Amino acid sequence: MTRLMSTSILTGLALAVALPASLPATAQTLDELTAAATSEGMLTTIALPHSWCGYGDVIAGFKAKYPGINVNELNPDAGSADELEAIRSNKDNKGPQAPDVVDVGLAFGPSAQAEGLLAPYKVSTWDTIPADVKDADGHWFGDYYGVMAFMVNTDLVENVPATFADLLKPEYVGQVSLTGDPRTSNQAILAVMAAGMARGAAPGADAAKAGLEFFKELNEAGNFVPVTGRAGTLAQGTTPILITWDYNALTWRDGLQGNPPAEVVVPSDAVLAGVYVQGISAHAPQPNAAKLWMEYLYSDEGQLGWLKGYCHPIRFNDLVARGVVPQELLDALPPAAPTRPPCSRRSSR
Repeated sequence: MTRLMSTSILTGLALAVALPASLPATAQTLDELTAAATSEGMLTTIALPHSWCGYGDVIAGFKAKYPGINVNELNPDAGSADELEAIRSNKDNKGPQAPDVVDVGLAFGPSAQAEGLLAPYKVSTWDTIPADVKDADGHWFGDYYGVMAFMVNTDLVENVPATFADLLKPEYVGQVSLTGDPRTSNQAILAVMAAGMARGAAPGADAAKAGLEFFKELNEAGNFVPVTGRAGTLAQGTTPILITWDYNALTWRDGLQGNPPAEVVVPSDAVLAGVYVQGISAHAPQPNAAKLWMEYLYSDEGQLGWLKGYCHPIRFNDLVARGVVPQELLDALPPAAPTRPPCSRRSSR
């Protein structure tokens, strides 16, 4: 079932002063752009784990299509805030530690734009990106979305939790973990938000407050494990229950190959969908390679690459309408019917 996109955020993330971007969106043919990017010879990415949204295969596909461009991958486990800090810290650095592109939680896009960290660029498929998840001038634009879920090691957890409320039960002592730090990770921020929504709070500041109270109670009950959870910690039994995006959970489940068996559940008391966005650094050392990367990501090939990683690409409706999505990819997507909270701007991985 096609998912609706939630745009709920923690308030106060936007910065006040917008600075001019240094990379104008220019009209180049793809051949001209490819030649310019190949001349630069490198693309520097950041915070792209290969298991996230099928990024391993997506990066491999880009490298195969453009063999003259080396992909320099920085800190795959970084969060959205870390990505923007990498731009700030390296704005005068044209070396390999300066990222050309970022992939961040939705609210980080407008805040980075306001700070002058992003340059405008509109990909050739711009018109098929929904208007409510892109900056009109192209400083940031939605790339994919998923739904908050639980991943559960069923070797160790007899009764799989179906709701956030369930996680407070005594049977889950020492079992529940987030998959990021809420101070820097969009994924963890929205897990807190979802917990607050499960208590009936409105998306935004109210849900953030209620979610923090939920995790306080979870910690006091001894159920919360202060470890950044991953497939490995779930398999080892350190974090038998993970709160994570469904696409991460499904990819990790597949990777475990039943050892241990794992179940992926979308909690019924708070179905929250989260959008991520792409942007080009205003200080990109390789601006043409950055633009070519965006063209690849927003091509049918790039979008289907994300879909293979269980992420709904932002051009999903357009792809389906044109009949270019293989049926086996549609069949592999988990069923979900998320609600759509009132729209407000929302916030790393």
